[in-house]
Amino acid sequence: MDIDLENKNILVTGGSRGIGRAIVDYLLEQDASVGIHYNNESAVVKNITTAHPGKAFGFQCDFDVLDTVPQFFARVIEEMGHIDVLVNNAGIAVSSDITGPDEVWIETWNKTMNINLNAVGFLCKKTIQHFLSRKQGGKIINISSRAAFRGDTPDYMDYAASKAGMVALTRTIARAYGKHGIVAFTVAPGFVRTEMAQQFFDQYGETSTLEQIALNELTRPEDVAPFVGFLASGLADHATGGTFDINAGSYVH
Repeated sequence: MDIDLENKNILVTGGSRGIGRAIVDYLLEQDASVGIHYNNESAVVKNITTAHPGKAFGFQCDFDVLDTVPQFFARVIEEMGHIDVLVNNAGIAVSSDITGPDEVWIETWNKTMNINLNAVGFLCKKTIQHFLSRKQGGKIINISSRAAFRGDTPDYMDYAASKAGMVALTRTIARAYGKHGIVAFTVAPGFVRTEMAQQFFDQYGETSTLEQIALNELTRPEDVAPFVGFLASGLADHATGGTFDINAGSYVH
């Protein structure tokens, strides 16, 4: 199956590392033009844009500061002209002990919601408006999590709640805007061998994580990226609203 993304402009949030970086690399391999959102990893993104002149574009924004997100989106459109696909991948998972100080728990909860859900919702809003103004449709791919469906440990309940919100958001978009040619999908990975997941491995042990999955090895970012490319290609538009699990068989629903 050929996945041709040559004429697609795709914005990937959290595109400088982990799953996002693998998605960016895969999309560039398929000749897409890719906007790479990042927060702190400017050197990484500069290397990517230098290696792919005219195809890769870097855009910095701290999604925890919601007031900066409108300007971020405006910069993307100004530099890239338009986008055909939005991939909401940026996210955090920070352990927060429920028995700890209330102010720490609230701070972690709010930061998680800002980055994992509030910024996502706003970017979906702006992207839908952009798609409607162009009258050419478009695609939104939201990277949620297995935790949205089976929950998580108590110290990651904010993460699970934020990812569940993404699922409801995606399904609402799919149902509301399909007649306008706008489709939306949820991709729900389980544990993926990334820097973000390492904190959980350090806390609970990698062996216990491996015991939860049906396969012999943890999912890699490179296992998620081609599926995102497939959804971006337009070959799966009639699956709009669907959730696609990539969790090595650790949770089947």
